Amino acid sequence: MFKRLVVLCALGALLPLSALAQGPVVNSYGLRTGFSTDPDQLVLGGQMSIGEVAPNLTFDPNVELGFGDDVTLIVFNLDMHYHFDLQGSTWRPYVGAGAGINLIQVDLPPGFRDDSYTRVAGQFIVGASVPTQSGNRFFSELKLGLGDSATPDLKVLVGWNFRH
Repeated sequence: MFKRLVVLCALGALLPLSALAQGPVVNSYGLRTGFSTDPDQLVLGGQMSIGEVAPNLTFDPNVELGFGDDVTLIVFNLDMHYHFDLQGSTWRPYVGAGAGINLIQVDLPPGFRDDSYTRVAGQFIVGASVPTQSGNRFFSELKLGLGDSATPDLKVLVGWNFRH
């Protein structure tokens, strides 16, 4: 099962890279980190921001790895963010939603076989970004899992997007 997870991760990582073939469609790419609850984990990952697919609307696919609480998560998210313009401010708050594929590996006590399974889950997103002096963007975001199949229930993330 672990080999299948690795292959799925590799394929999932290649999908967003195909957007680079389009040229200037990818606005930025970057790193993210934070924590989640239920399971309580350290979360590390990466993302890209594509377009404005419509006015103030971006497509933001990302990959997240969660470690801790005897669970390992590999999550592929397909998020959409609607950005608000604030007059007189460089901050850009956003709201969004997304769907994700969660590959879950549960480490059970000795004598029991570890368990792994896959879930599809949705999430509601609230965040804000601000430009840095170098023209990149720093962001913070809150993701709330939707439905009973949501794993994790809540994520708090910060990250850095580098202009493409």
